[in-house]
Amino acid sequence: MEELELADWREQVTRLYLSDLDLVGFRAARDALFAGHPQSPIPLAERAGFTGLRYFPPEPSAVVDVPVRPASGMLSIDTGGPDGTVHYRRSGVAETPWGPLTLWWIEAYGGGLFLPFRDGTAGRESYGGGRYLTDTVKGTYGRGVTVLPGGRLRLDFNYAYNASCAYDDRWACPLAPEENRITAPIRAGERVYH
Repeated sequence: MEELELADWREQVTRLYLSDLDLVGFRAARDALFAGHPQSPIPLAERAGFTGLRYFPPEPSAVVDVPVRPASGMLSIDTGGPDGTVHYRRSGVAETPWGPLTLWWIEAYGGGLFLPFRDGTAGRESYGGGRYLTDTVKGTYGRGVTVLPGGRLRLDFNYAYNASCAYDDRWACPLAPEENRITAPIRAGERVYH
């Protein structure tokens, strides 16, 4: 059943993100999950030849502890797919060395933190629509975004990843809103798929 496969996919992603693997081990395990799981976003026709995702080399300077200032307001994004319009509430603005990035709370059953961004590598070195640093609805806990005491976050862009629509047009994904588009390149995390 497709629903059970999807539930298993989300569980496997969560287990991966909560594992004690280092970055190299994490990437290898993620590649294996993308190669073999029935709910992989990699098109079925491409899986036999799939050798792994493309990543920037590990970049220590892409790990930053940053202050977060309060933010307010809502954003609604029409996904163009079966999810319809999804509503997001601004939770805060992270003051990164590359520019401010808004952290969103997904206003849906269960909610979740969401941090999409588009940087200066988009369209050439990384997916043109941008990447995600976390989407806790999908189980991406504790690697890209870690909540620290005192209103701070640790952002690790080595764990930046593509939305499912970067691999296959059958997926509809919310992309980085204008306020999360920065011009500075962040050469860390996942690169463009094709």
